[in-house]
Amino acid sequence: MMMWIFGGMTAIGIAFYIADGQGAEALAALLSGCSQAVELTLSLAGAYMLWMGLMNIAKEAGLIDRLAKAVQKPLGRLMPNAGAAMAPITLNLAANFFGLGNAATPFGVAAMKLLSRGDGIASDDMCMFIALNSSAVELLPTTVIALRTACGSENPYDIVLPTFIASIAAAAAAIFSCKLLAVAKKPRLSARRTQA
Repeated sequence: MMMWIFGGMTAIGIAFYIADGQGAEALAALLSGCSQAVELTLSLAGAYMLWMGLMNIAKEAGLIDRLAKAVQKPLGRLMPNAGAAMAPITLNLAANFFGLGNAATPFGVAAMKLLSRGDGIASDDMCMFIALNSSAVELLPTTVIALRTACGSENPYDIVLPTFIASIAAAAAAIFSCKLLAVAKKPRLSARRTQA
C-alpha cells in the first residue's frame, strides 16, 4: 500500500514540475535525493553493524539468556499466558532497548506466531506485546545517534536521556492502557458467551 502512496506522490510531483516547465530541475532533485539516500545508508551501515555485532556477541556469551531470566517475572506478570513466546519477546524488547529496531523485527514476528491462538483474534498478551514493542523503552537510540552524526551534529548523544525518559513514559502509558482495556473487555466477552 505504501509503495502506491509514495509512487503516486512522486509521479504527481514530477508531473507538476514538468507542467511548470522545470523538468531539468525535477531530474536534478531526483538525482540529488538518490545520492543523499546512498550516503545516509552507508553512514548508518557502520553503526548498525557495530551494534548488531555486539548484540550477537552478547547472545553467544549468554548475556541475552541472563537478561531473559532477569525480566521473565516482570514480563510474566504483564503477559501471563506467553509461555514459549517469552524468549523471543525478551530478545525483541532487548534489541529495542539498545536501539536496534531492525534487529528486533524477526524476534517480534516469532513472538507473535507463538502468541497466536489461530483464531485471528488478538489475545491480551498479543496486545500487550505490541504495545510494549511500539513504545519500546530505549536506553541507546543508535539509529537517531547515527543520523545525528551523519548530519554533522556536534553532540549526537544529547538525545540519549530525553529518549530514555520519553520511552519509559510511553511504555508506562501503554501498559496502563492495555490493562485498562483488558479489564473493560471482560464483561463484554462474558455477555457474548452467555448469549451464545
